Amino acid sequence: MNKGSTFKRKELKYVITKEQKSLLLKAISDCIVPDKYEKYMISNVYLDTIDKRLIGYSILKPLYKEKIRIRSYGRVNSDEHVFIELKKKYKGIVYKRRISMPYGESKAYLLGSSSRTGQIENEIDYFLEYYGELYPSMLIAYNRHAFSGKEDATLRITFDDNITWRDYDVNLSSEIYGNKLLDDNQCLLEIKCSSAMPIWLARALSENHIYKLSFSKYGQAYKGTI
Repeated sequence: MNKGSTFKRKELKYVITKEQKSLLLKAISDCIVPDKYEKYMISNVYLDTIDKRLIGYSILKPLYKEKIRIRSYGRVNSDEHVFIELKKKYKGIVYKRRISMPYGESKAYLLGSSSRTGQIENEIDYFLEYYGELYPSMLIAYNRHAFSGKEDATLRITFDDNITWRDYDVNLSSEIYGNKLLDDNQCLLEIKCSSAMPIWLARALSENHIYKLSFSKYGQAYKGTI
């Protein structure tokens, strides 16, 4: 049985150019290692209420916010495994809970027509009961280039490009197409750390004029629909 996994960390985001990406990677190359898979595609289906209560509240930048999504690595059929992820953010700290199951089962579970047991499942069940019926609200897919710290494996540095979204045909089994979130020369840098950012990384960001901003893929895409 998959017992699921939990994460607690800071997540810092930066919209940068492809040139800044190259310069940053060159500056920190001695301190990072590629992830096992290094380059891969991620697809997310975000769930929401019919009146978009979750994302509508999130873009107000409250002290506490939460969301739920189904994540896959590329297109999947109903028998292939995906992750159900429950993310909560409080005072800048992100708490993520996730479990894995076949895609077809995940849709049945989230619609309340199947059940599972476990601590993470209990948290997801409470979330679903609190918000009521949820719907596939938006699909967001992108290519990821991922690294971790050479001395601290909990440090993750990822670059997402070709970020594509749509609020129709919201299905992980469909082809990737839709609206682009960033310009072709841009990508989203995310730094995820369980403690303070290393000095070598902070220095490299500063030297390459890379500055943190508040950025949510779902939030930015949603703003394009209103």
